[in-house]
Amino acid sequence: MENNQNPDHWEEALEEQIVGLKECQKSFGLDSCNPCEKFFDCEIRKKYVIAVYESMNKGSTGGFEF
Repeated sequence: MENNQNPDHWEEALEEQIVGLKECQKSFGLDSCNPCEKFFDCEIRKKYVIAVYESMNKGSTGGFEF
């Protein structure tokens, strides 16, 4: 059964972060964050990782398991 619902708040926030991340990668001529020298200190990437986590747990508190 397909889920045809509109994106929720967390999915919308994730999409915004994906756009920002891809714009950053493009500005540095990269296809990934991995080769970037700012990889571990990048605020854009940190916000993206948080948005991914939040979109997966939909605001629930506690740990997250795959």
